[in-house]
Amino acid sequence: MARTTAFTKRSLINKANSTMVIATTVAAFALMFALVAGKSLASQMSYQNRVIGAKKTALNRLKGDLAARTTLKNSYDSFVAQNPNVVGGDRNGTGSKDGDNAKIVLDALPSKYDFPALTTSLEKLITEQNLKIVGITGTDDEANQSANATSPNPEPIAMPFQVQVNGSYQSVQNLVNTLLSSTRPFQIQTLELSGPDASNLIANITAQTFYQPEKDLKITSQVVK
Repeated sequence: MARTTAFTKRSLINKANSTMVIATTVAAFALMFALVAGKSLASQMSYQNRVIGAKKTALNRLKGDLAARTTLKNSYDSFVAQNPNVVGGDRNGTGSKDGDNAKIVLDALPSKYDFPALTTSLEKLITEQNLKIVGITGTDDEANQSANATSPNPEPIAMPFQVQVNGSYQSVQNLVNTLLSSTRPFQIQTLELSGPDASNLIANITAQTFYQPEKDLKITSQVVK
């Protein structure tokens, strides 16, 4: 009877120990799960807060851009409607100084490399001064300049050329003054005159003008990490 009682007590102790081990294991697993889940939840909350913050920043910037757009449009409309224009010409006219201010600005610094168009403009300026065109030369570099069609930070790019004209000294002087006062910037680098008298001269002019590529406005996306 004593042996039976001792065996029963030992069984109960072993059972209690097993139950305690199982309970401890379950508690440890639950604690580890809670810690991992809590860390993951905290990480998700932090990420969502960063996303919300980035969205708010983007929204505020968009609102500012929309307000700036309205201001810019109003300023542009007022600038284009100005008459006379910025060079004193008729906004609705067709003369060399006529046209709205937007056209004058675009003519002053074109956004595309176009050497044939430059040649045409020079021919017009020269013939208006009663000069005979002997030659207009330069390098048509359109193939290489096509790589500069747009730029995130555009800068003026030089277009060198040479002009040879025949006429009086006064006509040559008028051409020089016209180039220097033109809405399109011209830089005269050299000027050589030759001929029998002031009424019959050959003028060799080396100069350059400019164009400026369009600004590249890129819309980018941002990954929130």
